[in-house]
Amino acid sequence: MAKSKKEMTRDAILDAAGRNFRHHGFDGVGVDGIARGAGVTSGAFYAHLGSKDGAFLNALEQGLEQTISRIPLFQRDHGADWVSAFADYYLGAAHRGNPECVCAMTSMSPDVVRASDEVRTLYQSKMDRIVDLVADGLDGDDPVVRRQRAWALLTGLIGGLTMARAVQVDGNDDMVAEVVSAVKAAAVAAAGPAKSLP
Repeated sequence: MAKSKKEMTRDAILDAAGRNFRHHGFDGVGVDGIARGAGVTSGAFYAHLGSKDGAFLNALEQGLEQTISRIPLFQRDHGADWVSAFADYYLGAAHRGNPECVCAMTSMSPDVVRASDEVRTLYQSKMDRIVDLVADGLDGDDPVVRRQRAWALLTGLIGGLTMARAVQVDGNDDMVAEVVSAVKAAAVAAAGPAKSLP
């Protein structure tokens, strides 16, 4: 079924909010900038999302849901090699080089630290789901240990992507490659053996 104009407007505002929060951070963009990016008035922004905090909450949820939907695709398409493939994608030039599209786990987590309890509760719930998905794709009988390994993989990739982006300046390709190689090796090792899922 085709979306209504109201739904399409809300989607456009959320898309603009997500891009802006990922690129500039919560404090680096205002309501007017998000509205402009969506091609709507500030009044339309407020009518759909209520506040900048509401926009951040919704953009964060949408961004983490993208990760939740992406992990099973890597597990399905790459079998027992999915961890390595996911690390290659996550640390890859296409992902790290587009500040408006970089994963919400990396780009929005610093703002979550300073956000409301509502935002932090949403974040905790989504991250719990992400860790479960990763742990489900790791080999081993102990679910607690698999979750520990999942956290090690995710935090390694998130921190590694942050570092690779921070040192990425013209003429510094060698350092970026060094960071990416080291982080991938450490993250994949921390995750341990993966398994193929049906």
